[in-house]
Amino acid sequence: MKELLLISLAYLIGSIPTALIISKRFFGIDIREYGSGNMGATNTFRVLGSKYGTIVMVVDILKGVVASSLYEFLPFYGGNELQRTNFIIGLGMAAVIGHIFPIFANFKGGKGVATLFGMVLALQPVVALSCVGVFIFVLYLTRYVSLSSILAALMLPVCVLWIWNENEILYRVFTLLVALLVIFTHQKNIGRILRGVESRIPILKHRDRRKSRRRGEE
Repeated sequence: MKELLLISLAYLIGSIPTALIISKRFFGIDIREYGSGNMGATNTFRVLGSKYGTIVMVVDILKGVVASSLYEFLPFYGGNELQRTNFIIGLGMAAVIGHIFPIFANFKGGKGVATLFGMVLALQPVVALSCVGVFIFVLYLTRYVSLSSILAALMLPVCVLWIWNENEILYRVFTLLVALLVIFTHQKNIGRILRGVESRIPILKHRDRRKSRRRGEE
């Protein structure tokens, strides 16, 4: 019964509509009516700029961390690593589902990548940092948040199944499902990338301007 209550609380934490709150509070708009219509960090970067996109991303990550850490309210999970891992996955996925289908925003939310990263950060920080390294590297090269998220998600099962060779079956299955979920929720982005029309986030513009000037000088 206590586990069910904590999972419900994790869902409510995930349902906090960060991007919607910021867009209405500071801009008087509904972020879902602009850009891709998505209530996540990527669309916030695109519509409101890098400052507010970063804020949304950090808060959405924290939602995953906080929700996944709710297991600490039950002493039993402190001394049982296997059960703790399974429960953290349950709590984290409840938060991700809350982010994608938020009860506080008519069940129309984001894609859950930042909240999912927060869950992995709480579960296994080294794996999470490996994924974020891939994310930052791809983002630096392309400025596509969507592509960065997809490749970072694919890095998760690579880390768990092959690099660290985790033995926990549920954890292994979970990482594969996460990669598939991220690819599924980014189908439209993949299509736009293939067509060359995916929006890039407004960072590293100085780098692009330098490249343009160099090409002009040549």
